[in-house]
Amino acid sequence: MLRLYIDTATLSSVQTPINKRVIQERYGHLRSELDERGRRIWAATEAALIGFGGIRLVSQATGLAESTVRLGKDELRTAKPRKAVTLERRVRRSGAGRKAMTVTDPKLPGQLERLVDPSSRGHPMSPLRWTLKSTRRLAQELTAQGHPVSHAKVGQILDDLGYSLQGTRKVKEGADHPDRNAQFEHIAQKVCAFQRRGQPVVSVDTKKKELVGNFANAGQEYRRKGRPVGVRVHDFVDAELGKAIPYGVYDMTANAGWVSVGVDHDTAQFAVQTLRTWWRQMGRRQYGQARELLITADGGGSNASRNRLWKHALQHLSDETGLKISVCHFPPGTSKWNKIEHRMFCWITENWRGKPLTSHAVIVNLIANTTTQAGLKIKAALDTGSYPKGIKVTNEQMAALNITLSDFHGEWNYTVEPRA
Repeated sequence: MLRLYIDTATLSSVQTPINKRVIQERYGHLRSELDERGRRIWAATEAALIGFGGIRLVSQATGLAESTVRLGKDELRTAKPRKAVTLERRVRRSGAGRKAMTVTDPKLPGQLERLVDPSSRGHPMSPLRWTLKSTRRLAQELTAQGHPVSHAKVGQILDDLGYSLQGTRKVKEGADHPDRNAQFEHIAQKVCAFQRRGQPVVSVDTKKKELVGNFANAGQEYRRKGRPVGVRVHDFVDAELGKAIPYGVYDMTANAGWVSVGVDHDTAQFAVQTLRTWWRQMGRRQYGQARELLITADGGGSNASRNRLWKHALQHLSDETGLKISVCHFPPGTSKWNKIEHRMFCWITENWRGKPLTSHAVIVNLIANTTTQAGLKIKAALDTGSYPKGIKVTNEQMAALNITLSDFHGEWNYTVEPRA
């Protein structure tokens, strides 16, 4: 006969940080010393210590059925607090009890793994190939194949096999160009050379277009409980306010940037006009003796390496400022390496998280007030200019450019010099 002195009130009040691994270790030490009922009582005690969700956690950690843990809790609950209680003891003979499903059907785990394996995606003729692979659907498919099993058991087997619910992750950049790393090294060398000579180096790009108006904006900010900002249900473009097009210029040396918020189109003319505004408002003051300018940019968009209008507009900028402008484009599929992305644009997004961008003035102010502990400073202004799409640059105009292509990938690296 086994006598237990139990205080269920004390058990429920104890708050102990317990995780699945800790329970597994304890159970591994005690399992061989406990009989069937002892394991049930021990599991119920652990579940009571954990509190909400304890039964499921203990069941997953020990492999005991949730119903077994609940039975143990019922036995504990019927015992009177702080009194000796005699409980009936029943121990099965060795080998008794229902065998595990993986023992009675040893092919079940392998068949289940073939269904969920991302490389095979199941049998080509199976409807499961093109449906959501929930535990219920997997159980239905296994049952149809002659392996009757419940969805709960499917979940347990998947856990034992090392599977878990996971989303996708953006890690693949597409096909790598053979000179991808060489271009990175070329850009790094150019940047260092310009900075040693005290010449400006900037990174340019267009930020994601933003809806202007009382629309939802990703992120959260502190507000009084129960008082969220009310925004529109549907994200349809406001015909009057339209969209905002932030184009940025980031000075790598000074850790400062300029953003022009356009209202028309994201074209090469808009991109070069932003560079012109940066030079007039910030660059000329910072680099008064500059004779050169290095621009690092993505390979696509309004500043694409194959964009004729981009080169044509840069020629006009070079003629106006007298600057010898060198451009280095990142290889295809590597835009995330552009410095402006993770040194300026990310902080702008962080600064306006959870705030509706109700007007262009709000957007400009939020951008201009973005700062970091590293000392980032940004200036911004609204650009109401018109930048029509579809402007063509003729072969004659291209031939008139004073442009020199680099010996190493001239389509990515080139220099535009002022014309006499």
